[in-house]
Amino acid sequence: MRLRAVYSIKQNDRLAKAIYNENGQVLVQAGIPLSNAMISRLKAKGITFAYVDDDVTSDIYFEEVITEQTRHSSINTIKKSFQAVTAPEVLKKSFEVDKVSRSFGGIVSNILHDVRKHKEAISLLSSAYCYDSYIFHHSLNVTVYALALGERLGLNEGQLKDLGLGSLLHDIGKMAVPTEVLHKKNALTDEEFAVIKEHTTAGYELLRKTHTIPLLSAHCAYQHHERLNGSGYPRGIGGDEIHLYGKIIGIADVFDAVTSNRIYRKARLPHEGLELLYAGADNLFDKKMVEVFAKTVAIYPVGLEVVLNDGRQGVVSKQNKNMNARPVIRILQEAGRVVFPYEVDLTKELNITIVKCEARLSEEEAS
Repeated sequence: MRLRAVYSIKQNDRLAKAIYNENGQVLVQAGIPLSNAMISRLKAKGITFAYVDDDVTSDIYFEEVITEQTRHSSINTIKKSFQAVTAPEVLKKSFEVDKVSRSFGGIVSNILHDVRKHKEAISLLSSAYCYDSYIFHHSLNVTVYALALGERLGLNEGQLKDLGLGSLLHDIGKMAVPTEVLHKKNALTDEEFAVIKEHTTAGYELLRKTHTIPLLSAHCAYQHHERLNGSGYPRGIGGDEIHLYGKIIGIADVFDAVTSNRIYRKARLPHEGLELLYAGADNLFDKKMVEVFAKTVAIYPVGLEVVLNDGRQGVVSKQNKNMNARPVIRILQEAGRVVFPYEVDLTKELNITIVKCEARLSEEEAS
């Protein structure tokens, strides 16, 4: 299978993985030849990347990080919790969250189990869901990334549980933000951005009064937009004033935000998201955490079409453990001509590097 920008998918291409709507129901089934109308529907729904099948890559497969059961149960629980506090007056009533949050411990345990079971670098690009429910899927994705990073950093079981709860609920304060501001397509005014920033305090105030949520988990909502140099919000604290969980979720939050489709821009690829984190290392983000995170996520996901520095083109066929920047590439073209497929392991061919990603090029050319 190949990871393709939706804008480069053509009529009669077949999806290798189904695409789901906000309720976890199949929107477009795998294996069915796509019509132009179906492709237009995917674009309208905000799907940026999807896996397609072909003969030369049919044996390339990527295992999902979390099971469909874990994903659907997690999304449903997050959705219920967030929708319980949609009205501003409800933000003052923490018992509304208490009613639905008692199952969060089980959700965190399930996600952590799946993350630990997954042996390869983490990629969530293969989990194609509709854009309408971004805030719920973002909360789940951030939890997956944060727990994977926390596990790599050596956090114990209790710490991972608190981190997981905080990750799932880090954006719950956004339910207090007016919809017209939260989903605005154009640039925010200073006044509107000030309203957006209030979601950190609103989330903290709600969660700290919720008996089933640990105080440290509430601080995840409070601190995930704070930055090492004090340039973040809501309090502008920096360095060691920011809790470990706040630093972890800050990295996971930014990475998922830039690699997910949003109303106001298209998704970036993982290596572009990591470049952004590295650019802010030791200034905005903890450099050592960014380095560990880079070993945790798939920089070049399986199925991604790439161009090498010697002009050869191919598809990422396999990840190399702890060497995520140097995967195995199945070569499909040389000097602009199709060749019999063969594989190149970039951990063994150190003079060969990835210089372009076709999914990104195709999308830019089509836009």
